[in-house]
Amino acid sequence: MASPAQRPRARRTAVLAFGGNALVRHDEDGSQRRQISHAESLARLLVRIVKRGWDLVLVHGNGPQVGNLLIQIEEAITKVPPSSVDVCVAQTGGSIGYLLERALRNELTRAGLHREVVCLLTEVVVDQKDPANRHPSKPVGPFYTPYRAAYLIKTKKWQMVEDAGRGYRKVVPSPRPLKVLGMKIIRAALADGDIVIAGGGGGVPVVEDASGKLRGIEAVIDKDFTAALIATELAADLLVILTDVDAVRLNYGKKSETAIPAMTIREAGRWLRYGQFPPGSMGPKIEAAIEFVSATRNPVVITSLPRSIQALSKKAGTWITAPPVKKA
Repeated sequence: MASPAQRPRARRTAVLAFGGNALVRHDEDGSQRRQISHAESLARLLVRIVKRGWDLVLVHGNGPQVGNLLIQIEEAITKVPPSSVDVCVAQTGGSIGYLLERALRNELTRAGLHREVVCLLTEVVVDQKDPANRHPSKPVGPFYTPYRAAYLIKTKKWQMVEDAGRGYRKVVPSPRPLKVLGMKIIRAALADGDIVIAGGGGGVPVVEDASGKLRGIEAVIDKDFTAALIATELAADLLVILTDVDAVRLNYGKKSETAIPAMTIREAGRWLRYGQFPPGSMGPKIEAAIEFVSATRNPVVITSLPRSIQALSKKAGTWITAPPVKKA
């Protein structure tokens, strides 16, 4: 762990949220070799952010990785007992965290920085009565033939949807996170100057009964909402949400498309209600940003991975802030 003498006196905390496609890109084969290469590139960028005086908590997604794992499970279904979705989230959270942790350690050593990296397998409590649990909507895993889908619906009681003519897919709920377990450990690690990887894949979804007993459920949690919750609990100075676009845009995909360099949460909420930010893409990121800013009055920046350094200097991305406080 870094000693006080090794760390700048005035540091700021940033929580960074990024998707699993930072390591597995849609136009690639998702091989381990490629994931290692992308982890190394990401580590170089993150260390540049550390050098600018930021303490970091990293919250990563795992959509492509969970999908690939569920395909492997289906292919081996006659030989190996299958795992539930919560266990798959834990497995991919561990594997992605390992690749990131190793890459960060190597890059920190190369840069001559004496910082520890810690990856926490994070359980996240959700509400068993969350409306999302009654209406599963998140497709996961492989595509199935109608015959196989009918069998799984009958025998496993899965809910499935037909997906754009490519076959049937299992759908699971995506409830909102209520509580991130292990925050005491995250705070302690940050206080020691460690880089923390937590809430991987949005966290392992668990529900808690009246006695405090935890039980995993078949669900996935949106990593942006978990990142916002962690950032709020830490009163982080900044929440960074990384996505595929350099900045949030109005009228996305149309001739009148316009990038927004800055907006208040009031403006963001209004455009969200007008349908500018669809539920399946930018919507959750805007909602997470509004929740964090409302709770802390600290800002959020939404941008792409390549533009993240410029965004920290307010030269790129979309900055979302609290409205000015009216003077009495």
